[in-house]
Order: sequence, then structure tokens, then C-alpha cells
Amino acid sequence: MTLYTRTGDAGETSLFGGTRARKDDPRVDAYGEVDELNAWLGLVRASAIEPAIDAEIAAIQRDLFALGAQLADPADRLAPRVTKAVITDDQVTRLEQLIDRFDAEVPPLRRFILAGGTPAGAALHVARTVCRRAERRIVSLQPPVDPVLVRYVNRLSDLLFALARAVNHRGGAPETEW
Repeated sequence: MTLYTRTGDAGETSLFGGTRARKDDPRVDAYGEVDELNAWLGLVRASAIEPAIDAEIAAIQRDLFALGAQLADPADRLAPRVTKAVITDDQVTRLEQLIDRFDAEVPPLRRFILAGGTPAGAALHVARTVCRRAERRIVSLQPPVDPVLVRYVNRLSDLLFALARAVNHRGGAPETEW
């Protein structure tokens, strides 16, 4: 099997279930944003982060594959068959617990802060903005997606901010206030 299929040469791609969609279709754009977010998290993981944080980000990357699969499955044919491709409120709760844990490590915010810090912290700030862009694309989809997907990406952007602050704090990089 070759990596290229030539099936997208006319500007279309396949969704789950075999439906063809233009590559600029809002649904394809939404899961493309999720894919970009996943790649940024891969860059974070390549930035010499602590093993425990690496494990949490790897779990999030797996969640993002599930989220992308759900976005690519407008007829909901995949989720009932493949449980690893399902995002649930349990994953949202896990993100909330992580936010609380990492936010407790850093001083309370008094002002806005500028993105930056350590390489991993700066990459987490970029990932946060990509996550927000993905969220905007997801909420614009018609028909609307399962609300748990929106809750997940909304919470994930908060977690990425908390992680950026914690990683920078642990790395001794001061925050620059605006």
C-alpha cells in the first residue's frame, strides 16, 4: 500500500462512511484544526518536558484523534463501534482536574500575560491558540456536533494555558505581564 491514494487530487476527501466532501468543507476544516493542535502538542512533547506532563499530553493527543474521528463521522456510524473514538464527559472532568492541579502550582493571575517562556511553555501557548481556533470551527458546524466535543475543546484550551504557566514556572521562566 502506498502513502498516496490520488483520491484527493480533485480537492475532495472521504469522511467516515464513505461520504465525499470538499477539502474546504467546514467539517474538514474543523478536524484539520484539531490535527494541527495535535501536531503542536507533539512539538511540546519533543521539548524535553517532565515525564508526568508528557504522559498527560500523550493522553490528550489520543483524545484529539477521537475528537477528529467524531468530527469526520457526521452520520455517527463510527462512535458506537469504536469506543476509543468517543469523547465523553469523563474526559472533560479529567481536564478540569488537571487544570485545578496545575493552576494550584502558579501564582494567581493579576494581569494578562504575554506568551513565551521556555520552549515547551511557548509551544503550549501556541497550542492554546490553535485549540481556540479549532473550537471556533467546531461551534460553527451545521448541524451542531455533540456538545461534549465543544466542552472538551473549551476545557482543553484552559488546560493548555494552565500547563504553559506551570511548565514555565517549573522551568524558572518568569511571566511577562501586559
